[in-house]
Amino acid sequence: MDTNVKERKHKTSYYITLVILLVILYFAYQFYQANNFNEFIRSESNLYSSKFTRDDKIKYSDKKSYKISSSNFNDAMFYKKIQVKKNQPYKVTCMVKTNAVQAEQENSGIGAQIAIEGSTERSVALSGTQDWQRIELIFNSKNREEVNVGFRLGGYLGQAKGEAWFSNFTIEEGIAENNNNWKFACFIFETTDVTINGKEIKLKVTQSDMHDINDTINLFERSCYNLSNRKMTAECDVYQVDTPLSKLSYDEQYGYYVSAEDVEEQIKSTIATNKYDHIYVIVRLGDEEHENDIEVNDWIGLGSMDYYGIGFSNIRLPNDSKSYIYKYDGRINTFPEEVFLHEFLHSLERNAEEYGYERPELHDYQKYGYKNEALIGQKRWYTDYMNKNIKTTMGNIGLPEEIYKLKPAKNSNFEYSYEMEDQFKEPENIIEEIIEIINNLKSKIKLIFK
Repeated sequence: MDTNVKERKHKTSYYITLVILLVILYFAYQFYQANNFNEFIRSESNLYSSKFTRDDKIKYSDKKSYKISSSNFNDAMFYKKIQVKKNQPYKVTCMVKTNAVQAEQENSGIGAQIAIEGSTERSVALSGTQDWQRIELIFNSKNREEVNVGFRLGGYLGQAKGEAWFSNFTIEEGIAENNNNWKFACFIFETTDVTINGKEIKLKVTQSDMHDINDTINLFERSCYNLSNRKMTAECDVYQVDTPLSKLSYDEQYGYYVSAEDVEEQIKSTIATNKYDHIYVIVRLGDEEHENDIEVNDWIGLGSMDYYGIGFSNIRLPNDSKSYIYKYDGRINTFPEEVFLHEFLHSLERNAEEYGYERPELHDYQKYGYKNEALIGQKRWYTDYMNKNIKTTMGNIGLPEEIYKLKPAKNSNFEYSYEMEDQFKEPENIIEEIIEIINNLKSKIKLIFK
């Protein structure tokens, strides 16, 4: 065979091989582009039920958006480990677009959202079909030095289905307030209008109730200052809500109660425009006529909940109109603010635990020799609890003084903030992408051989 013919065949074979290789590389790169999640870890409650892709068609900026698609109900998230400093406020933001997002059960906490993996900390959750909008998660690092910041379709409260696109991730570090002045929002719902077991129940808060609660709130402000031995101050704003309370949550232990999600629509605008550190929702869940229609298992106050990181408590008005629970009377009850104080202390107790402080359980007063006394209830216990003055053989215990300055993170902490630009940085060119691919492969190999 002619040498030139051989050379031409060789060259042709070479070029065909090169073209095939380039085509393979092109499609491999396209696959990588569609599936690269830039060091984010993908997780699901129901494995392999949701799709995680990068979308070049529906995007907010020049970068491909991150898309979660769930055709069936699932809790799907992609998250990244972020290094943080202890006791600092942080704000995470992103742009989100949704299509036909539906929660498995009606709950404002389920949908497309930002969340801290493994915790209840979250942003607002978007549902339905909505165009691009900015959402934010504000949290305090507390005792942590790293957190898994995630972008989620679902939620710790339940699962969702539909499509959600996420883009333009940012995180910034704010400045902690470091003061002991606590601001409280007290929402009194004038009407309860709910259907329980097919029966419609309508309840009203009376003018006498309003008067008693306002007096009790004033006493609560004074008790916070006096019982803490001036370690904190309390400022309460009272709001009468004329929109009926129409939803209740249920728990096997507590029966019916008011969760933050039940009243979010009624309180969110007030909380968003003010610098509150704790929220009380004051409701009527029964009276002489409807005493047993709403199951409530032995509570007049319920605490240790939160609304986007802000402490959230229920205060239940008594069924008996002659009750002195929230009325001051020198012969019957000289400590009517006890329920308010007790539920607030549950939030401080929870904070102390999350900041890594040792403290006794708030309900363990009898274990340390305290008792529920006539006229003053557990006032002596609360006083010693708030001042770390509970005597034991190992020394005094109680809430640490520092806890009164460790308040929830909120937007006011970010008037002067530092943007952590490198935390969600994406590759800017093909060289950076190749380096990231290699790093991802190294990480996966380490996980396999751990």
